[in-house]
Amino acid sequence: MIKDEVAVWSNCIEYIKKHVNAQSFKTWFEPVKPVKLVGSVLTIQVPNKFFYEWLEENYIDLLRSALKKEIGDKASLEYQILVDNHRKIGKNIEEENTEEEIKNPFAIPGIKRLKTDSQLIAKYTFDNFIEGECNKLARAAGLEIAAKPGNTPFNPLFIFGDTGLGKTHLSNAIGNGLLKRFPSKQVLYVSTEQFTNQVINAIRANTINDFMSFYQMVDVLIVDDIQFLSNRPKTQEIFFNIFNQLHQNGKQIILTSDRAPKDLQDVEKRLISRFKWGLNTDLGAPAFETRLNIFKLKMKHEGIHLDEELVDYICHHVKSNVRELEGVLISLVARAALNKTRIDIELVREVVEQFVTTDSKEISVENIKKLVAEHFEMPVEKLQGKTRKRQVVIARQLSMYLAKNYTTSSLKTIGSNFGGKDHSTVIYSIKAVQDLIDTDTIFRDTVQQLEKKVQLSLTV
Repeated sequence: MIKDEVAVWSNCIEYIKKHVNAQSFKTWFEPVKPVKLVGSVLTIQVPNKFFYEWLEENYIDLLRSALKKEIGDKASLEYQILVDNHRKIGKNIEEENTEEEIKNPFAIPGIKRLKTDSQLIAKYTFDNFIEGECNKLARAAGLEIAAKPGNTPFNPLFIFGDTGLGKTHLSNAIGNGLLKRFPSKQVLYVSTEQFTNQVINAIRANTINDFMSFYQMVDVLIVDDIQFLSNRPKTQEIFFNIFNQLHQNGKQIILTSDRAPKDLQDVEKRLISRFKWGLNTDLGAPAFETRLNIFKLKMKHEGIHLDEELVDYICHHVKSNVRELEGVLISLVARAALNKTRIDIELVREVVEQFVTTDSKEISVENIKKLVAEHFEMPVEKLQGKTRKRQVVIARQLSMYLAKNYTTSSLKTIGSNFGGKDHSTVIYSIKAVQDLIDTDTIFRDTVQQLEKKVQLSLTV
C-alpha cells in the first residue's frame, strides 16, 4: 500500500504522542500540517519561524525516529513556514503572505537553526567610532566582547549617557564587529519600544511562549534605550525571564540607557540588580580634540572640506554631543547649496547659533583656564593646585601667559586665580612660556592653537 503525506504524518503523530506530555503535544504538534511526500522526503507546514526553531531545538531526535519508523533510514524532513506578517521593503510597508521552505534538517547532525536578521545598523562600526577619554573604557570593553562574546566579565555590558554621545553607535559597532568575526552567531539588535510592541502583539495573539523561545535562542542580545521599560511591569517580567535564560546559557547581553541602573525609575529591583552584574560604563561629552577628530571624520565621509579656522570654531562651540556636530555640518552644506554661497565664518556663526546658545562677552581668566584645561584634558582644579607634574605646570604657566595677553586682569588678579600665586610667579611663568615659544616648535604650535581658540571665543 502506497502511503501519502497524510497517512505518514498521522502515524508519526501517534508515535510522537506516546513520547511527549499532553500540553507539549497540543502546543507543538497539533498545529503542524503535512504538505507533501516525495520519495522519502516529507514536507510539513509550521505556523512561523519560532515554531520551526523550537521543534529543531527540542524535538529533532523524536522527529527523526518517527520519520525513520514510517519511511526508513533515508527519511528526511522539510519544513514549509507560513509567514503572515508585515515586512519592510525599503521605506514602504506592505502586507504579504509567503511560504519559505527549510530543507533536509536530518542531513545535518544536531540542531539546524535559521539565520535571524540582526537588525544592526551597518554604518556603525569601530572604524568610525572615535576614541577619546569620554569613551575609552566602553570602547575597550566593546572590542573585547566582539572578540569573546559571553566569555568576558562584561556581561551584561550596560552603556549609559546623555542623548547623542554614541550609545547606539557603540552597541551596533560591537554587534557588527562580532558578526564579522563570528558570522554564524545569532545577533539581535532591538529598541525597547520595539521589544515592548512585540510583547503586546504576542500577548494578543497568544504566542508569548513562541516569542520568549525565539529571544532565548539568540547568542547576543542588544537592547537600546532600556530606560523605556519604566512603568511596564508585564514587559519587565518577560524581559527578566529572557535575561536570566540568556545569562545562564553564557549568551552576551548589551544594554544602553540615558541613565545609570541606580537612576532608573519604576523598574523592578531584581532587574536593576541584574543590570549591575557586569560592567556599567558611561559615555561623557567629548573633549575638544575628540570633537575635532569626529568632525573631521564626518567631513571626510561626506566629501566636504572646510578651512581649519571654521572647523575649530564649530568644535569649540558645539560641545554637548555628536549629533549636534552632525546637524551643524548638514545645515552648513544645505545652506551653502541652496543659497549658492561659500561656507565662511559668517555662515558658520549663523548656523552654530541655531544649535547652541552663545553670549557676546569679554574673555575672563576663568574662560582661559577652561580652554587650556580642556585642551590638555585635565580638570580645571589642577591648574589651581600645587602639583609640580610637568604637564600641569606647563598648562598653568600657559594659562597665565594667555590671561596676561587676552584679559585686562592685573598680575595680582591673575595670580589669585591660580591658587593665590604672587605677581612674581606670574611674571616668571610668562617668561618661561615665551622662552619655550622661541625654542620649541611643537610648543609654539600648541600656543598658536590655544590663541586661536581664545580669539574665536572673543568673536562670539
